[in-house]
Amino acid sequence: MDKPTVVLVHGAFADAGSWDPVTRILRQRGFPVIAAANPLRGLGHDAAYVKSVLDGVTGPAVLAGHSYGGAVIGNAVTEAVTALVYIAAFAPDEGESAGELDGRYGGPATEITLPRPFPGPAEPPSVELTVDPAKYHEMFAPDVDATTADALAAAQRPVALSALLEPSGPPAWKSVPSYYAVATADRMIPPAGQREMAARMGATTIEIEAGHAAMFGRPEEIADLITTAAGR
Repeated sequence: MDKPTVVLVHGAFADAGSWDPVTRILRQRGFPVIAAANPLRGLGHDAAYVKSVLDGVTGPAVLAGHSYGGAVIGNAVTEAVTALVYIAAFAPDEGESAGELDGRYGGPATEITLPRPFPGPAEPPSVELTVDPAKYHEMFAPDVDATTADALAAAQRPVALSALLEPSGPPAWKSVPSYYAVATADRMIPPAGQREMAARMGATTIEIEAGHAAMFGRPEEIADLITTAAGR
């Protein structure tokens, strides 16, 4: 049987390349893979974009999200999606935002991000956030060497502050089979918070010894979880 397409959604302070180690493994296993370029402009906007990607997929799809990307996939499901996979990700319930969950679980985002205005239709100018490059290796990507972390910090995509504050609609994890990888060394989303979100989702859960950018630290285990979610 043909394997489902795996659509990978990155989170804030990263780009689609953050999925590269997992993408390579899944493609070696015969899965069609799309690493979507998450706009990071607003939760509804980003979810609509991912839906447009899914609309171009023939057959079933598995949707995986990292970090803020978890909030996006919960709002982006189409009829093609057979499973959701969360990797060290936010999984807001209806009315919750990623920023609210970050505050609830004691995440450091407000302490390590650098705000700056960016042009847009809103007045006054909107605000977007990046992780301070000096803190990127320690906090976001401890599973890579310092040189790689510097490159990832330089390539990070800023997230609009409004995206982190926008409340979720009814989340798809209430009706779609869900899977969660808890990163036990995560310094961005505390592992206790990840466990709590996974538990209330009723997700099939694994724990991996990795930091927030777990796709670099434990790509095989993440690919295994996605393969399980795909039923292959």
